[in-house]
Amino acid sequence: MPRRSRRARRLLVGDATYLWTVGHDHQCVEDPATGRHRFLDCREILTLRRFRTAGRLSLVFSQTPGRLVPDGYLHSGAVGTAAGRWLNLHEPGAVRALLDEALARGWAPDITAELDGRPLFDVVGSQCAG
Repeated sequence: MPRRSRRARRLLVGDATYLWTVGHDHQCVEDPATGRHRFLDCREILTLRRFRTAGRLSLVFSQTPGRLVPDGYLHSGAVGTAAGRWLNLHEPGAVRALLDEALARGWAPDITAELDGRPLFDVVGSQCAG
């Protein structure tokens, strides 16, 4: 089960209120050779929902080559690229930009969906850099 921030934060978008949390998740496996645990597939998860609707959107940012997430060296909420582009998922401006991009791509607040956050990151990150 992913660890989440303690409570949902509010984000006002026009007359709508969205709630959002940031969480971290990974798979814990035991190394049969050593008997020690290690973590695989670290990922940061931004979950958004419109207040008083049943749907929710989970944007998943996985650690892959060239894609960075908190792994003991980075702070909670940090997602970035090896090329130096970063977003902080605890910053309301970053969350708003990701929400706007998700809405533009067709997510509706009454739908529950889990999406790869990297395509949205690529658009939002380039807008922030430009």
